Amino acid sequence: MKLAARVEKVQPSLTLAIAAKAKAMKATGIDVCSFSTGEPDFDTPEHIKAAAKQALDEGKTKYGPAAGEPKLREAIAHKLKTENHLAYSADNVIVTNGGKHSLFNLILALIDPGEEVIIPAPYWLSYPEMVRLASGEPIIVPTDEKNNYKITPEQLRQAITPKTRLFILNSPSNPTGVVYTPDEIKALAEVVVEKDIWVVSDEIYEKIIYDGAEHLSIGAVSPQAFDRTLISNGFAKGYSMTGWRIGYLAGPVEIIKAASTIQGHSTSNVCTFAQYGAIAALTSPQDCVEEMRQAFAKRRQVMLERLRAIPGLSCPTPDGAFYLFINISKTGLTSLEFCDALLENQQVAAIPGIAFGADDCIRLSYATDMSTIEKGMERLDKFVRSRI
Repeated sequence: MKLAARVEKVQPSLTLAIAAKAKAMKATGIDVCSFSTGEPDFDTPEHIKAAAKQALDEGKTKYGPAAGEPKLREAIAHKLKTENHLAYSADNVIVTNGGKHSLFNLILALIDPGEEVIIPAPYWLSYPEMVRLASGEPIIVPTDEKNNYKITPEQLRQAITPKTRLFILNSPSNPTGVVYTPDEIKALAEVVVEKDIWVVSDEIYEKIIYDGAEHLSIGAVSPQAFDRTLISNGFAKGYSMTGWRIGYLAGPVEIIKAASTIQGHSTSNVCTFAQYGAIAALTSPQDCVEEMRQAFAKRRQVMLERLRAIPGLSCPTPDGAFYLFINISKTGLTSLEFCDALLENQQVAAIPGIAFGADDCIRLSYATDMSTIEKGMERLDKFVRSRI
């Protein structure tokens, strides 16, 4: 069967494939320690679920505006203004079917065939594939562990060509967990302004940071940077609302209108009653977010301590998100070989770094319980010592 050429350019998601394999093994009774999925293991907070249930009881089950419920768009704009110092109104916001969908809408709205999008590696695996689906050209800029896997202003400047349209910035980062400092964000903003390109800041992990790290939205650096910035965010990670599929894009009205047109012909509105849960998430006390963050911080510390006792492995200390990005090059295995053998021999599920553009690394998620962490890290230690 002949399929569209665009499909042949896109690779299936390795993270979803490995998570599915681990679940299948568990279903047969195998004791699998899974560090594969980037999904909080906490239930969605009760007050958020209660708001969605109330919306159901009140009959909020019909079609809504393609760009999102007005109250939610207003709440998002208020959040961006008060927390991130970004002067957006509700007209500058579209509610999307998850943070991933916000990026997909944006790239379709902004990128013409042949235009270039700069993506630092390691990257979240869907960035390049979205660009390819829009017939754009992903320009991958490698970074390294010595610089905590951060793109430098000079690297960004050198990657820009007359075809460059967009730069994708992800801080806190998936898969590395690194957080760009305010000074680093300001330096990157200077290049964006100088070269007059767009930047989309993927801030889905902004509420999960540690050790006094400070999150700065690149659009808050200056009025000039604000004019070239788009914000992608959502409710999945900070509020443990992964299955709710609610994200958002914020930016200039013209781009938001274009994204709304695309959404109007693809998915229409996001689930109506779920949006009322999102309103509750933003407008209620944030204690639930802090409780989860503190739990992640404890798990991170345990995993780091166990990792640093394993010979031949290294990784930067993550300042945000809930991942360790571990260099495995001293084992002599590719990331796929490492992860396949680790799952088969020790029943530990990890994500190969090749999915993120770094074949000498693997990603472990600590969005899981402490018992799994203790047992899984012991198995990882045993596996690595058998290889070195």
